[in-house]
Amino acid sequence: MAGTSRHDREMAIQSKRQLSTCSDPLERLRLQCLSRGSSGIKGLGRTFRIMDDNNSRSLDAKEFVKGLSDYGVLMEKAEALSLFELFDRDGSGMIDFDEFLITLRPPMSNARKGVIMEAFRKLDKTGDGVITIDDLRGVYNTKHHPKYQNGEWTEDQIFRKFLDSFDSPNDKDGKVTKEEFLNYYCGVSASIDSDVYFILMMKNAWKL
Repeated sequence: MAGTSRHDREMAIQSKRQLSTCSDPLERLRLQCLSRGSSGIKGLGRTFRIMDDNNSRSLDAKEFVKGLSDYGVLMEKAEALSLFELFDRDGSGMIDFDEFLITLRPPMSNARKGVIMEAFRKLDKTGDGVITIDDLRGVYNTKHHPKYQNGEWTEDQIFRKFLDSFDSPNDKDGKVTKEEFLNYYCGVSASIDSDVYFILMMKNAWKL
């Protein structure tokens, strides 16, 4: 199942506490995202994707600063521009936002990445790199869901709600890409210190 709300609450509290003493711009941005819970980094990625009108998957400095502001990141313009320069490694005046998101994700061991991708592959039944409602049939059991049991929701509504938990709050499209799944679990991972516990949690949640 998606990361628990308890982990999200703990992570939000922990991130806000660390923010008060953190001066590194990259770490400050990471903590501001994590203080929104497991979907924080993924939400920022989606904000940037919406702004990318020409589908170039890259941003200039102006778009970068505006994207941070639109997402509600509290950062001085000068700090945002110095962060942009950090990501603009080749000095082209543009940053690739896939690379940006990978750098922004909290560091994670290969063992954790491996179990996350194992879960993704299990859910992505069609193997097309995107999890949809159709993929979830037969993989995710809705029969024990209280709202299914009392007739309040249909199976499809439960599937959609489940996919929404991986999506950003303001732009739910009912599809979860590999990148969104990884970004989501990077957030969950940040709240769990032990590799062993994280891997066990994933294996139990997805019956791997």
